[in-house]
Amino acid sequence: MASTTYDAVEASYVVLLKEEGGRELSKEVGLLQGRKPHMTSSMSLRTKSALSLSSRVSSSFLRNVCINLQEVFGTKLALLFPAVPLAVAAQCYGFGHAWVFTLSLLGLIPLAERLSFLTEQISFYTGPTVSGLLNATCGNAPELIIAIFALQKGCIDLVKFSLVGSILSNLLLVLGTSLFCGGVANLGQEQLYNRKQTDANMSLLLMSALSHVLLLMFRYVVNYGEHDVLTFPTLTLSRVGSLVMLTAYIAFIFFQLKTHRQFFESREVNGDDDNVEFGDEAVIGIASAFAWLIGATLVIAVLSEYIVGTIEEASESWGLSVSFISIILLPTVGNAPEHAGAVIFAVKNKLDITLGVSLGSATQISMFVVPLSVIVAWVMGIEMDLDFKTLETSSLAFSILLTAFALQDGASHYFKGLILLLAYIVIASCFFVFKTPNGNISMLIATPT
Repeated sequence: MASTTYDAVEASYVVLLKEEGGRELSKEVGLLQGRKPHMTSSMSLRTKSALSLSSRVSSSFLRNVCINLQEVFGTKLALLFPAVPLAVAAQCYGFGHAWVFTLSLLGLIPLAERLSFLTEQISFYTGPTVSGLLNATCGNAPELIIAIFALQKGCIDLVKFSLVGSILSNLLLVLGTSLFCGGVANLGQEQLYNRKQTDANMSLLLMSALSHVLLLMFRYVVNYGEHDVLTFPTLTLSRVGSLVMLTAYIAFIFFQLKTHRQFFESREVNGDDDNVEFGDEAVIGIASAFAWLIGATLVIAVLSEYIVGTIEEASESWGLSVSFISIILLPTVGNAPEHAGAVIFAVKNKLDITLGVSLGSATQISMFVVPLSVIVAWVMGIEMDLDFKTLETSSLAFSILLTAFALQDGASHYFKGLILLLAYIVIASCFFVFKTPNGNISMLIATPT
């Protein structure tokens, strides 16, 4: 679902306007300063608002309201919005937990994409620095909210499953599909990207992998097995490591927004898509944007609570393990808006934006959402650590290494994307056959301290 903290896309281009007399005027438009790749990706899913209908409204207040509604709901994913009230109705009238889970999952897709749009609107008023911090908080809001509700229920492994799955989805599925489709669509062209921003992201991802692998190795060194873990040393190392990871991510935000902004400037984005709007100013006011942002976050919170409360029943109804639903299915659906936007820009040979979307979102989850979840659990008195167990940690570490090797030369082709996609299929197959004890999520619930 997502999203990323990049000071990307500073572009200006010339639009030729024809007047009745045949005289052509040139007008410079589209300084997209302060926008992030996830915002640019969300613009690829925007549709042109039917402003001609709003202009027919006589009252200026009602006309502004209509324009506001058209801009907020003007997305190609608008067809999925009815899933939100249907999910609430299914929960209230007892249609079945599997229906509640499915509808809630579908409802999260357009809401996650709208968060990117609203953050983009606020960035026009706050500037890139505040916008970057806001994106760090809201960029992966669905994953963070689901993690908080799962922690409240004591479902620690469910939190770990969903976060690992989101990282794997961004690194292998989203990036792999984008590189593959972009390579096929541009067989006769060399697809280049900015290695400096890629290296910065991969450094943080490798640091994240190190933190998880060290905790896994620590457990084996102390106990030589999966059971009877000494809780206190593991928790202490995890909490210290989480604070270090959060510090590194804050330094990364400062690095990309202040001291080395030039490293994260994307290549020029051409306004050649008639279905995409690239405006150089906000389309809704900052008060409206904040109001819609709060409203969307509250709705996401409601749907997230439904998902956490019904995932066990959905697992039993579909005959799928909780681990497969949490690691593969949930992130795949949740990252659909980012997935679509990343593929669109890869096909247009704009790999800097594609990499900003996929790598940036994976970095944000691994270095911000994961350690923040550990800290929040600490405050709540719940023993969550950075030990994601052997299978999950191995999948995460090798996926990061595979992505780092694939992106080391600054150029891309379809074979790199194919390898990442095949790796994701192998991991998905592994979790498909992996069953949690008795297929019951209650076995994953930890007792709060």
